[in-house]
Amino acid sequence: MDLIWNAGPVVKLVLLVLAYFSIVSWTIIFYKLLVIHRATRESSAFLEFFWSKKRFDLIGKGLGDFPNSPLAILFRESYQDLVKLQRHEGEPELAGLSADLGGVDRVARTLRRATTLETHRLEKFLTFLATTGSTAPFIGLFGTVWGIMDSFRGIGQSGSASLAVVAPGISEALVATAIGLVAAIPAVVAYNHFVNKVNILTGEMDNFSQEFLNIVERTMRKD
Repeated sequence: MDLIWNAGPVVKLVLLVLAYFSIVSWTIIFYKLLVIHRATRESSAFLEFFWSKKRFDLIGKGLGDFPNSPLAILFRESYQDLVKLQRHEGEPELAGLSADLGGVDRVARTLRRATTLETHRLEKFLTFLATTGSTAPFIGLFGTVWGIMDSFRGIGQSGSASLAVVAPGISEALVATAIGLVAAIPAVVAYNHFVNKVNILTGEMDNFSQEFLNIVERTMRKD
């Protein structure tokens, strides 16, 4: 703390910027941990629920148990599309899936749109973590360079280059680089972790979309 308080105004400003990046990054990390954990857990539970049921209407009634599952959201969007098509053809309720539904291409578009929206939701705020990881070390380095320049200017004015004169200024300047690394390292680790988890969930959404379309097509052929 003494090094921070004794630092120059530019270095202090750099440290404030880095503190902002660090606080926001940790807030995002804890938030995304909660979001990704819920999405992963509820998606696994929804898949079991989906394959245990034989009718779409029964699955639709149980969607309230999976509010954070991307797969449940994909099913909800496509199911609502199917219901609209069914009602358009004069049947008020959807008990199962009939050949009159049609519109497989429309369902496919709905699934792609829902997948894109869910992917964007899961990736929300990750850009800030990437920005923190890539820029924080350079911001800290800028503070260090500026602090060293200020120290050498002080040496020139005092006319003394002893270790007792040089060391305090250099150590104060290096604090900025250290804080930059403290802000960047967790952000980079968290970003890579979350990107991997989002990629896994995106793959599950793609697989589910394909399986769902296969069910629709098989049912239509059967009818």
